[in-house]
Amino acid sequence: MPQIRLRKALLDDVPVLDNLIAASARGLSAGFYAPEQVELALTGAFGVDRDLIRDQTYLVAEQDGRPVACGGWSRRRVLFGSDAGGPCRSGGDLTPGRDPAYIRALFVHPDVARRGIGRAIMAVSEAEARLNGFLALELMATLPGVPLYDALGYSPVERHTHPFPQGGSIDFVRMRKDLAG
Repeated sequence: MPQIRLRKALLDDVPVLDNLIAASARGLSAGFYAPEQVELALTGAFGVDRDLIRDQTYLVAEQDGRPVACGGWSRRRVLFGSDAGGPCRSGGDLTPGRDPAYIRALFVHPDVARRGIGRAIMAVSEAEARLNGFLALELMATLPGVPLYDALGYSPVERHTHPFPQGGSIDFVRMRKDLAG
C-alpha cells in the first residue's frame, strides 16, 4: 500500500477538500442515505469548516501527494456543518476539562476507504484534544460512519434528525468517548 502522510490542512486546500468530501459522501453513503439527502447535506451539513483550518486542528491525509481523507477536532461550540451550515454554527469556545471537544468533518475518499486512514486521523485528533485538556470527545456521526466510531470506543448518545431549509432531512447519531482513564 502506498505511504499515507498526514499534515495540517491549509486554506489553499479548500477547493480540493470540497471535492474530496463530495466524493466521500456520494460514494460511501449508498445504502444509508438517498442520493437527494446526500446532495442536500453537501449544501451545509457536510463540508469544509475554515475555522478548523485556521485553528490548525484539521488534517489532510495524502497519498502520493493527493488528498484522500480529511478530518479533525475542534474546541469551538460547533458540532457539525460546513461554513455554509447556517444555524449549526452557534460559535463560542468549549471549556477544556468541562466540555467535550468535538471531532469534526471526517471524510475518506471511497477509493481508499477501510484502510486505516480514518483511524489515523482520529488517533491524531484524539491525542491533540487530550493535550489541550479535553477529557471527552463528541461527534455527530453519519450513518455510514457509526461502525468506525463504535470500533474506536465511541458510544451513541442520541439519534439526531437534521432538517434541511429546502425540505427533507438527514439522520445522524451523536456519539461520545471519554478520554480519561
